[in-house]
Amino acid sequence: MYHWDYITTNTCSSIISLDLDGDKVHNIEFMGGCNGNLKAIPILVEGWTVDEIERKLTGVQCGRRGTSCADQLAKAVRRAYEGMLKGEVQELDD
Repeated sequence: MYHWDYITTNTCSSIISLDLDGDKVHNIEFMGGCNGNLKAIPILVEGWTVDEIERKLTGVQCGRRGTSCADQLAKAVRRAYEGMLKGEVQELDD
């Protein structure tokens, strides 16, 4: 299992923290943002693959921001997955 922290852009949340087990995403946590929504998203997508999250959440907009916390999550999981393949993410001890 690998850990990744992603700094968001143009959203109320500032950081998305997540773990990867291969291409499966676990333990998503948003720092800042809309408390209720950002507690629900991790529950709904727990265990989804990077591709599933990207397919469902890419392009979701929040007002005129040009992005959203859900869209940023799609970016975060892809970046984390690519980072894992390159050895840039921290492997968690079991």
